[in-house]
Amino acid sequence: MDLFEQAGTKDSQSRSPLAERMRPQSLQEFVGQEHLTGPGRFLRRAIEADQVPSLILWGPPGTGKTTLAKIIANATGAHFTSVSAVMVGVKDIREIIAAAQERWNLHRQRSILFIDEIHRFNKAQQDALLPHVERGTVTLIGATTENPSFEVNSALLSRTRVLTLRALEEDELVKVLERALADSRGLGGAVQADPDALEFLAHSAGGDARKALTALEVAAQQGGRVTKSAAEEAVQQRTLLYDKSGEEHYNVISAFIKSMRGSDPDAALYWMVRMLEAGEDPLFILRRMVIFASEDIGNADPRALGVAVDALNAFELVGLPEGTLPMTQAVTYLAMAPKSNTVLTSYTSARAAVTENGPLPVPMHLRQAPTPLMKSLGYGAGYQYPHNFEGSYVPEDYLPDALRGSRFYDPSQTGFERELSERVMKLRQQVQSASSKDSEAHPSTPSVGRRKPT
Repeated sequence: MDLFEQAGTKDSQSRSPLAERMRPQSLQEFVGQEHLTGPGRFLRRAIEADQVPSLILWGPPGTGKTTLAKIIANATGAHFTSVSAVMVGVKDIREIIAAAQERWNLHRQRSILFIDEIHRFNKAQQDALLPHVERGTVTLIGATTENPSFEVNSALLSRTRVLTLRALEEDELVKVLERALADSRGLGGAVQADPDALEFLAHSAGGDARKALTALEVAAQQGGRVTKSAAEEAVQQRTLLYDKSGEEHYNVISAFIKSMRGSDPDAALYWMVRMLEAGEDPLFILRRMVIFASEDIGNADPRALGVAVDALNAFELVGLPEGTLPMTQAVTYLAMAPKSNTVLTSYTSARAAVTENGPLPVPMHLRQAPTPLMKSLGYGAGYQYPHNFEGSYVPEDYLPDALRGSRFYDPSQTGFERELSERVMKLRQQVQSASSKDSEAHPSTPSVGRRKPT
């Protein structure tokens, strides 16, 4: 490197963002992830023993995935190649592997291939990488904010070790900010910051060191001292961690549903607002509420389904921001309604009978008889029209012969279903009594093949 190149490199470094300039160079500088890098922990032991296996680093943004990969390369003397999964193809991978193999043949130097956003690698790219990871031509370090079990194929996962990184604690972020203020690579003591300003920046960053450092750099551009007011101006509005196509999406909607199921209106409301503020489609949330009203409440409170559907219709009518009001009304109602999953279990039980028994014939007395021929064959014979009887009811079994006596609907003792339970029990007893009298009057009637009540 000549003098002009050296000057260009220094100038480039000085223009780099604060977060990049403050990137730790060793484990001693690294903050957080003590469960991996603390004394005696797996990653520290692997680095110190120079026996780092292929890894998948899974964690939120700004938690140190790229930094750890570079620290590993520095500590082990390995050649470091960094690529983004969205920028490389199979051809690029083959070239990287060929260079790594030549590097080992000529200099016995190992190679680390760092792939950012490895969850975006398609199957062909992952398959192209697999044999070289298995042979150790490269040590793979993949970084992802998404659950790797969803996006990385099982063959590649089996040849790597997944390490989970957590969001940084606020006190850890304060430590990162204090170092950036003092370190010559950062602000070098030229700017001071009030403790409450640092606490605010740490709190606003949501566990993301890069976000905290970027906000500090913006606040420091005003010169003088970084106050809480300057920090608030720099942050403006925090972006919530919520990837609508990733794992956090499923985590938050799961928390929302489980909070309603657990009859906790406060938590259900919190998770609903969390999704709305992060940009989730309100109609997606409302559709989940409609499903919930049947699946988890059902006839324990038949009004719940109407409340959910009305909220959906009301939102479509008024939109945002006023549409959040019927949503709030509905979610609190659903959370406090009596719970029953009888709708789900009843459907599952009936479906099992259909699947197990196939298309059983419709009993003759229930068949339609629109033609004289069908009437002559007995279609509809013996059908009793309920409205011709007192209370518009006549004891009758409407199931196929092979399933007579089967029970699919078993109401709970919760809410309105308690009343339904008493009613259906009385009706079934009348059917059973009528069936017994019919059997006594016709003792030759075969009962073989009839399914016992469940």
